[in-house]
Amino acid sequence: MAKPLSDIGLVGLAVMGQNLALNIADHGFQISVFNRTTEKTDAFVAENPGTPGGVVGTKTLEQFVASLSLPRKIVILVQAGKGTDAVIDGLVPLLAKGDIVIDGGNSLWTDTIRREKALSAKGLRFIGSGVSGGEEGARFGPSLMPGGEFEAWLELKPIWEAIAAKVDAKTGKPIPGALPGKPVTGGVPCTTYIGANGAGHYVKMVHNGIEYGDMQMICEAYALMRGLLGLKPAEMGAIFSEWNTGILDSFLIEITADILKQKDPVTKKPFVDIVLDTAGQKGTGKWTSTSALDMGVPAPTIAEAVFARCISAIKNERVAASKILKGPSKNYRGSKKALITAIHDALYCSKICSYAQGFQLMRTGAQEYGWKLNFGEIAQIWRGGCIIRAAFLQKITEAYARNPDLANLLLDPYFNKTFKAAQANWRKVIALAAECGVPAPTFSASLAYYDGYRSSRLPANLLQAQRDFFGAHTYERVDQPRGKFFHLDWPDPKRPQLAV
Repeated sequence: MAKPLSDIGLVGLAVMGQNLALNIADHGFQISVFNRTTEKTDAFVAENPGTPGGVVGTKTLEQFVASLSLPRKIVILVQAGKGTDAVIDGLVPLLAKGDIVIDGGNSLWTDTIRREKALSAKGLRFIGSGVSGGEEGARFGPSLMPGGEFEAWLELKPIWEAIAAKVDAKTGKPIPGALPGKPVTGGVPCTTYIGANGAGHYVKMVHNGIEYGDMQMICEAYALMRGLLGLKPAEMGAIFSEWNTGILDSFLIEITADILKQKDPVTKKPFVDIVLDTAGQKGTGKWTSTSALDMGVPAPTIAEAVFARCISAIKNERVAASKILKGPSKNYRGSKKALITAIHDALYCSKICSYAQGFQLMRTGAQEYGWKLNFGEIAQIWRGGCIIRAAFLQKITEAYARNPDLANLLLDPYFNKTFKAAQANWRKVIALAAECGVPAPTFSASLAYYDGYRSSRLPANLLQAQRDFFGAHTYERVDQPRGKFFHLDWPDPKRPQLAV
């Protein structure tokens, strides 16, 4: 029997909204739902009777708000941007002091800061929560990254912890087995309070930027095995399956293996061979790169992953260019097994650099916006539910447990040891890629980042001298304290100089 008032409400019944609503209902919470199209609400309620908590359909925003217990908790899952603002504008006049609005979309963190400030002025509370894991995660356990007022988080916490993905407390591995109406019980929930105002959406944005890097790096490993070794998709699928049993164990490696083994139902050819090589994007990778540029944080791997999608999109130009521009004719003649191992090592080393950049960006973002981010906890909640979930994240959790103030993941003893053992293979793969004309932008950018970060002296001294020469931008001296600037009265190169 339905309760008089629901525990929580949700606006927006697209696929993500439907799945999250069912996840909440499966955990015994009664949820009211509202969609702009009443027919969709009616159909959703009719198709999902008998959930443990119950789903209550409503036809108007007024009816929806009135159906919720105080303080009201309302999740918005609509298109980010103007769509979210429109829903908030419709809700605000109907809400009471202390009610909580939760934006579960991929919103820009600055929008979240703006919304939190505006609603706070009206006595309302706002949480911007990253939700990662796609449709499957929303249904059976996502990774959830909430930011906002801490007391509001405490109101939401029982529901968010219940519906989040769960990992084993000892191993950190995801606990599988959730079914409709039978959620996973036990384990550590993949959610935690991230920080004030826009912190949750900022961390989700960086997660997505890292995701861009992970996906592109895997594509480069695939391209190298195909371009240098001529392997067929099924053969590469078997290799990725094997990699998924070791340090590269992750959701993205797992699904890559499955994709490469898949046949196209129409042509019976390998499915990957009939997919057009133009990649789409929704903007979070670009936001991550823009934020890194704005704050002066080096994140070249993530940026190159975004640019790789951009160059893939100009398909017609690439086809035309391929008939004019020629590359090297050199082919790889060495050991197949040795090169596969080297590509594995290059992928792992590049992955470490990508995550190091992401965590460094979050550290700087925290300083910029006054957030208190717990990087160990962030790594923990990414171990299950989210797209970048991986065994590797346990190593990051352990790194921050050893040193919560770690300046960069590259400096952790485990990762330092990994580079010492694997960087020869990493360098070999990138050299081969260049010699044989196989583009490997994220592998190359990651190595350049590693070499740049480990260098005590870079050629920026010449660059700064150039800036002082043409623009009087000043320079610092190696024999003077940092922060003290100088300018040289440069001679005019066009004016004859007297012999000395």
